[in-house]
Amino acid sequence: MAEQFDTGQFDRHYTGFFELFNQRKFFEAHEVLEHIWLKDRHGPNGAFYKGLIQLAGAFVHLQKNRPQPAASLFKLALANLEKYPATHEQLNLQSTTGLIRQWLAGLQRTDLGDNSLTAANAPRLKLDGSEV
Repeated sequence: MAEQFDTGQFDRHYTGFFELFNQRKFFEAHEVLEHIWLKDRHGPNGAFYKGLIQLAGAFVHLQKNRPQPAASLFKLALANLEKYPATHEQLNLQSTTGLIRQWLAGLQRTDLGDNSLTAANAPRLKLDGSEV
């Protein structure tokens, strides 16, 4: 069963991002969030949405066994998401940035040659301020 979020509080594109991300549909998650990022790219949440888009994009690259571009996007996502408080828009960014650092460290340990993304270890994001 797909995880459901309180769609009344947030734009449906924002909640859709998390639903798709948690289904390992990273490309689709990236695409759906672009709808609100394009409207707010210079606004207060522009870097936040961009960071989430980059995070999803990193996992798209891992799905395609392209670890170097994935690492680059993880770094960009980290830089964008670190601009916000520990919890922002009900997402625990402390855990999210920790997740990014773990994946980066894993890629660096294997000289970017190992795609370790599997259905069993694919990340999940929770939109409630709790742990990732």
